[in-house]
Amino acid sequence: MTGADHQHSESVVQAAQWLADQNPAPQPIIPELRKRFPLSAVEACEAAALSHRYRIVRRAHG
Repeated sequence: MTGADHQHSESVVQAAQWLADQNPAPQPIIPELRKRFPLSAVEACEAAALSHRYRIVRRAHG
């Protein structure tokens, strides 16, 4: 699945929410997400991308 049809696992969503709340974001991001959450490398990348979308929405909607 891709685009609007794609469903993220609960772990990916939790990791993305956590990452979106971090200021500044930890570096390197992917190893930090994998250490804190039960994610594969691909899932950690999905969480990083999703967190970016969360930050954009937060800025747009205050």
